[in-house]
Amino acid sequence: MKRTSKKKSKSKRGGIFKLVFRIIKLAAIVFVAASLFGVLLFRFVNPPFTLLMIQRGFERKARGLDWKIDKQWVDFDSIADPMKRAAVAAEDQTFLENHGFDFNAIQRAIRKNQKSKKLIGGSTITQQTAKNVFLYPGRSFVRKGFEAWFTVLIEAFWSKKRIMEVYLNVIEMGDGIYGIEAASQAYFHKPASKLTNRQAAAIAVIFPSPLKWSATQPTRYLKRRQYLIRNNMRRLGPLEF
Repeated sequence: MKRTSKKKSKSKRGGIFKLVFRIIKLAAIVFVAASLFGVLLFRFVNPPFTLLMIQRGFERKARGLDWKIDKQWVDFDSIADPMKRAAVAAEDQTFLENHGFDFNAIQRAIRKNQKSKKLIGGSTITQQTAKNVFLYPGRSFVRKGFEAWFTVLIEAFWSKKRIMEVYLNVIEMGDGIYGIEAASQAYFHKPASKLTNRQAAAIAVIFPSPLKWSATQPTRYLKRRQYLIRNNMRRLGPLEF
């Protein structure tokens, strides 16, 4: 009786483990297929919104403000070259050479974060695009893992030109302001195709904290950062996508 009971118990546990394994395997297959489909889709179709846009909309409503998602998609060729160079100069100077990850920048960020309470990131433009388009806001090792996965897929299936186009069209650039066209109109009352070097640097400098900083009312720290960005823009010269 006892042996029969033990065999049944082992058989039951084995059945449960097999079921759990099958569920995990199925979930992994569905996730891989869905992520591949999403990356391939947005290679040709412009993302209509991001989870951050929705979150910010609800945050505005919670503060008693109107729902606001100010964005207007513009093609790569309708974005002024200074803006593209400013983004690279400010966020990812090896963008055209790297494959989605800048390990030197990651190591520098780790060293600085160990010495300072103010955390800085080492994310490339491709990583930021992966986070903005496909993932939820927040910081965790799990989300970083998903970000790395989507970064690999984006680098595999998108061109650098497409990555830059999507990046500059979905990034948060102010309270309810998303994308370079909306930012250009809000801050300088002109289309993104007409931005100057100075204006592009003024917008790029607020990328890390667009709800706190202003492109038209820079602090002394931001003015210094704008100067460095413009220097990097001159050093980079024309970008060949």
